[in-house]
Amino acid sequence: MKFIFSLSLSLLLSMNVFGQKTVKAGPKDKAVIEHFKNDYKKKSYKKFTGKMTVNDNQILFDNKIIFYDKSDKITELMLKEGLIYPQLLTDFQIDKFENEDSDRTQKRFARLQKNWKDAFEVNNIKLNNASELIFLSTDEKVKRFKVLCKDSKFPNMMVYYFELTDKNATKDTSVQDFIKNSKLTHIYQRAE
Repeated sequence: MKFIFSLSLSLLLSMNVFGQKTVKAGPKDKAVIEHFKNDYKKKSYKKFTGKMTVNDNQILFDNKIIFYDKSDKITELMLKEGLIYPQLLTDFQIDKFENEDSDRTQKRFARLQKNWKDAFEVNNIKLNNASELIFLSTDEKVKRFKVLCKDSKFPNMMVYYFELTDKNATKDTSVQDFIKNSKLTHIYQRAE
């Protein structure tokens, strides 16, 4: 009887290891909640259509690389499905710079440079530690994920928030199936 009880208890406690990683709102998430409440705009980003080569813990998108942690199945699946790729993140960075209302002098100076967009090029980054943000996903057809990004060009860790939308999802749809059938509909980035 003790053996069955011990086995049941250990199985029950280890079930969280096999489940998907989810995160509840914390004090650092206040700015993210405000962003989705006030500055949210839904878009439709295209999937990667170029040549994709998967090697061990990296994916080569044409000539640009993203590294990932093989134990992070959410990030791995988003990359392999072509939802996230370096060229998309580069375009996102450029668009963000052009559309922010910040320093006009900095924008004028950047545009005077010959290849000013090269400063925003995303390559050789590492994405890892993805988690679904349940507190930001109120609709079963929309899931929002937080993914950490380490770029050697920047001293701080960057955090990307990706919103995926699957029109056919139900509350019983697994995260893997959701990602496979979804489109990227919003990107938000901030330093951590």
